[in-house]
Amino acid sequence: MENNLFYSRQTNNKKNNNKFNFSQKKENTISSLKEVEHFLYNYKNFIKYVKLYKLFRD
Repeated sequence: MENNLFYSRQTNNKKNNNKFNFSQKKENTISSLKEVEHFLYNYKNFIKYVKLYKLFRD
């Protein structure tokens, strides 16, 4: 048990030297938002087709 606590303390004390790249985060966010927008647009069209199909099916 003590070894686990010692190990967790060692890992928490290490500093993370990764630099925050704002421009890369911005690009990733923009591309993710575009993907979501395309998905929602396609989903809306899909719903329209389903409604038309139900209408003409009967």
